[in-house]
Amino acid sequence: MAAVSIDERLEAPLSLIAQWREDVHCVFARDPAAHSVWEILLTYPGVHATLFHRANHRLWKAGWKLPARILGSVARMLTNVDIHPGATIGRRLFIDHGLGVVIGETTVIGNDVTLYHGVTLGGTTWNKEKRHPTLGDNVLVGSGAKVLGAITLGDNVRVGANSVVVKDVPPCCTVVGIPGRVIQSKGTKIQNRHGIDLDHHLVPDPVGKAISCLMERIDELEARQTEVSKVLHEQHCEACEAESLCAAEQEIVIKRAVGE
Repeated sequence: MAAVSIDERLEAPLSLIAQWREDVHCVFARDPAAHSVWEILLTYPGVHATLFHRANHRLWKAGWKLPARILGSVARMLTNVDIHPGATIGRRLFIDHGLGVVIGETTVIGNDVTLYHGVTLGGTTWNKEKRHPTLGDNVLVGSGAKVLGAITLGDNVRVGANSVVVKDVPPCCTVVGIPGRVIQSKGTKIQNRHGIDLDHHLVPDPVGKAISCLMERIDELEARQTEVSKVLHEQHCEACEAESLCAAEQEIVIKRAVGE
């Protein structure tokens, strides 16, 4: 059976009202602070931005590019979320808090994706081509993360907060750091049945692990240096051609020890 691309998965037609209904009701499964539909409709800027984009994208696809950009600018002023009308977004996108999210023109986002505040799905070229990322289904991008370039994040990928991802990420992986590095590989269960895993405190820290290894290595080298120094100090230089140099070195060490 041939693999189905993300673009093909997003082709299933839905009415605008049906899209809006899904965008609102998906919040209950991902935000425990949500209590009612009216609360979501009136107080969630990320939801407002998504609802605006559904209409903007239809105008863009119909060739009404200027009205789409104007309405997109209005949405940006009202929500502080900048979504280009040309971006292709799947079903049930949830932008939590929404503050400072930027989604570029050629971005493709799959179904059931969650973005937190400060996320940028940006481009790395000025050429008129696919220059923004493609996100698979059930992807979660942590606050402040930057996903840059025409790269692909597979299904069920989780991006840690403030990470900068510039390379493709295979499905079912977790990526953190600057630049982003995969720290949990395929086959590792990283998400629950709702496709959302917020246990950020359980994400491995490769930088911290590297620093810890370096500290252990330094302690080991210092211990060896101490042992070597003791051995050299215990040895007596009774007679050798470098006796004068040894004496001079000992005199310097003694002066430093007494603070001269």
